[in-house]
Amino acid sequence: MSSIISLSAIHHRMAQGVPKGCSDEATVRRLWWGALETLQDEVLGSIDLTNALWLASPLPALYEPRLLDQLKGWVWAPEDLEMLNYPHSALLPPTRVGSGQSSNPSLAGRFVRLPLRKDDGHDPMLIIISPDIQVALAVQGEPGQRNLLMRSDQETFSDLLKILDQRLNNENSPQSKGLRHALADIGELRSDESFAKIFWPSLSSKLACVAPSLTIQTFSKESSKSDLVIQEDTGELSLLEALTHEVRTPLATIRTLIRSLLRMKDLPELVISRLREIDTECTEQIDRFGLIFNAAELQREQPATTRLASTDLGRMLEMLQPSWSKQLDRRGITLTLDITPDLPQVLSDPERLELMLGGLIDRNTRGLEPGSSLYLELRPAGHRLKLQIISKSKNNLNKDESRTGGNSDLGTVLSWNPRTGSLQLSEAATERLLESLGGWLTHRRNSGLTVFFPISEAKF
Repeated sequence: MSSIISLSAIHHRMAQGVPKGCSDEATVRRLWWGALETLQDEVLGSIDLTNALWLASPLPALYEPRLLDQLKGWVWAPEDLEMLNYPHSALLPPTRVGSGQSSNPSLAGRFVRLPLRKDDGHDPMLIIISPDIQVALAVQGEPGQRNLLMRSDQETFSDLLKILDQRLNNENSPQSKGLRHALADIGELRSDESFAKIFWPSLSSKLACVAPSLTIQTFSKESSKSDLVIQEDTGELSLLEALTHEVRTPLATIRTLIRSLLRMKDLPELVISRLREIDTECTEQIDRFGLIFNAAELQREQPATTRLASTDLGRMLEMLQPSWSKQLDRRGITLTLDITPDLPQVLSDPERLELMLGGLIDRNTRGLEPGSSLYLELRPAGHRLKLQIISKSKNNLNKDESRTGGNSDLGTVLSWNPRTGSLQLSEAATERLLESLGGWLTHRRNSGLTVFFPISEAKF
């Protein structure tokens, strides 16, 4: 085993010719997550991924299902994750080298699990190989000198492939042959020398949207208190954005792993049931933190004019009802949907609106005891559609009437309910988000929440 080359050799090779970094751990991790998002959202989504492959350590760096379903992969993971393995899993094979139960890497959407050695370290690494683009990402450096590395040049990639082949050949010969066959299937690699010119500006733009706004100014008696508050809020909101991103990303990875496990045959019913519960919980929390991220981003920036599109709100509510009902059933809450037939479409952003509606459902059911009900009514109201959300306790009292204490705002985005101990969007942040989606929120005692959306055909 001593002859097995360390994965740290990949990091050292990528660092050749690159100046030492100057980042701390928190900063370089933020760079890493931003790089992953840039790569997945803005680069890989626009190229041909036929026969493409990926290698990562110490965890699956990719988290977008649409990519995982297309790419062949190899992942070096710690032994501590053995609890996720099943003896015949095509997703996470046993880490025992030579066990004879390794996965077939040619199965799309699945990756081979390999053991991470102590000398490999735990700095993240991701390598993507496709006919048109070859890119390697890694974090490297001593404390206080951490650096995000990105290499796509032909010379570096040639060396990286040699290192990977040597590692796999000494560790698991069949997987070394599998990698060679996968590379042969790709065919000739066409290195894009201009990739760095696209990647770094894209990453910079993405980080600029969430990074704290720092200004150097001389304090004077004329400096207003509101200016200081705004600067404090900027740092707070940027931290909130970073935290929500750090939460959503691993949850998305866990959900992807769970869904891959659910595709296995002959799983016990109890295991299937538990996996589905985990999947549902991950989805709910991903959506919840996604909404918080959107609110923080909107609160900190003056957004450009939002492009709203015709949206069939009634149809959207009907499509979302089954998942909402299932979510509320677990808490003993019934959902009733009442939609006037043949309603016109409204102006909104369908993708973000779906997330917002889920947030409103959560907001109006937090703290409701089993036996309570939630009513959604969609009605025409002049040149608008009126969506009314009313929650009733099991004693037929409105939620407002049965509330024992109000929410306490925590900054400009979140509020905390001392009665339930739950965090949710503040009323101001909720109103601002809805406004960006074309909605107008009103909240009257005993009548729940009412949101008005403009009809798309209406002329103003």
